[in-house]
Amino acid sequence: MMAVCLRYMGNREDAEDVLQEGFISLFTKLGSYEGAGSFEGWARRIFINTALMHLRKTDALGLSDDISEAHGLFTEEATPLEKMGYKELVRLIEALPPDARTVFNMYVVEGYSHKEIAQELGCTEATSRSKLQRARLRLQEMIIEAK
Repeated sequence: MMAVCLRYMGNREDAEDVLQEGFISLFTKLGSYEGAGSFEGWARRIFINTALMHLRKTDALGLSDDISEAHGLFTEEATPLEKMGYKELVRLIEALPPDARTVFNMYVVEGYSHKEIAQELGCTEATSRSKLQRARLRLQEMIIEAK
């Protein structure tokens, strides 16, 4: 679960705090696990929600951006990504701003839809799409810079 926390928090110190809070929450809610589905999936959801709550408390998500600010961010030309090592890619994802990193993780890594992300984060689907696009563009820039 540390890997989940690191993906959302971006640094080890905050990830360790969220990990600890997540385990407290997990043990508190252990009686509510009904055995439907995998235990790992159920536990992962608790850690993701704990990370999201932490990000909301610190207003790190900055979900109040106006969609008009996204003008010019969308492009038809996608830069082909070169193969990178896992650790380097994770390091680049961790370097993203918290709001972009969170949406990127939820959409790309966890498989949430934009509708689900919007519900979880209290934003619009358009904001979720915009933040994902910003994250992708920033990752592309960081990959090019890393060459």
